[in-house]
Amino acid sequence: MPLASRITEDLKNAIKTRDELRVSCLRMLKASVKNEQVRKGHELNEEEIKGVISSLIGKGKEAIYEFRQGNREDLAQKEEQEVEIFFGYLPVQLTAAEIEETLRGIIAELSANSLKDLGTVMKLAMERMAGRAQGKEVNEITRRLLG
Repeated sequence: MPLASRITEDLKNAIKTRDELRVSCLRMLKASVKNEQVRKGHELNEEEIKGVISSLIGKGKEAIYEFRQGNREDLAQKEEQEVEIFFGYLPVQLTAAEIEETLRGIIAELSANSLKDLGTVMKLAMERMAGRAQGKEVNEITRRLLG
């Protein structure tokens, strides 16, 4: 089943079962997908939808950090639950070791040897790991390997 259809069906089921958190998350996701469609001017493909989901996960993780800094554990836990729901729509995420292994291969392939090559490495890395790794984590590991 296409990802967009799966999200719609899951939203219908969440409404029927009165799962307020899931309804809220899926409505936010559908709105974000729609906004991206309007911005790009065409229906989003699977990879673009996964990109929207990854973006929401990144924002959620930032919010978790900020809520914890502000001693708002209740809000941090709610964000964690939302992030967990979003992760359910992405393929299984790569571990740090798997990301590093992939990056070492890309760095060798491109003969990258300094932080000047960061953009080139990141572009290829995100193409190869699309939806299976968060950009922030890939960037941190790439910087460590090139630095």
